[in-house]
This record gives sequence, C-alpha cells and structure tokens, in this order.
Amino acid sequence: MTNLFQYKKFTLHSGGVSHFKIECDAIMEEDYKTLAKIASKKFKFKHVYGVPRGGMPFEKALKEYASDDNNNLLIVDDVLTTGGSMEEVKLKFQNQNYDQIFGIVVFARGDSPDWIQPVFKMQEFFK
Repeated sequence: MTNLFQYKKFTLHSGGVSHFKIECDAIMEEDYKTLAKIASKKFKFKHVYGVPRGGMPFEKALKEYASDDNNNLLIVDDVLTTGGSMEEVKLKFQNQNYDQIFGIVVFARGDSPDWIQPVFKMQEFFK
C-alpha cells in the first residue's frame, strides 16, 4: 500500500517543485464514498465532473447524490495546488447554461479560489 503523504522532492503538475507529495491513489473507494456523503449534505448538484485523472474516483462516489431539482455543475479533484486544472475545466463548461458551477477538492496545498471548497487545507508550514 502507498502512503498518502510522502516526503520527497516532487515536480507538481503546475511545474513547481514541492518537498512532499500527496499520493491520492492511497485513498480507498470507501474513503471517497464517505467524503461524497459528507459533501452531499452541503452541495446540491445535477452534474458532477472529475478532473482527469485525480478527480475521477471522487466523481464516481458523488454521482449517486446528483439531484434533478437544480442545474448546478460540481467540479471535483483530488489535490489543488495552483487551481489551474480546475479553472481550465470551469472555462470548458462556462457557457453551457448551468445555474452554478462550483468545486470541491480533497486537499488544497494552500489558498483556493472562492468557488472551490477544500475538504482539507494544508497550512503555510507545509509549503
């Protein structure tokens, strides 16, 4: 089994460098189901989109909580560093007549845009 947190030099998707890695492949399906249940109490959505590859397990767990009583899009990912991947997906769907587009990430490595809510936010001393 892989450790969720790994202390090693790591090149981020954004091209930056970090001295620790969050290895979300260590998060099990049951963990995502639990996170989805918790998120479903706060967010109402009709559609959910997981940012490839990291957000896809979270998307799968959230689909059962989709509701037809709104036209919101929920974008999900595992880790947010700069927010670039989430912003790119949001732009892709921006003109598709959703009432609201909002996002959830499991881990944010720092601050996130207002439209994205992290389940867990890493503090400054982790940077």
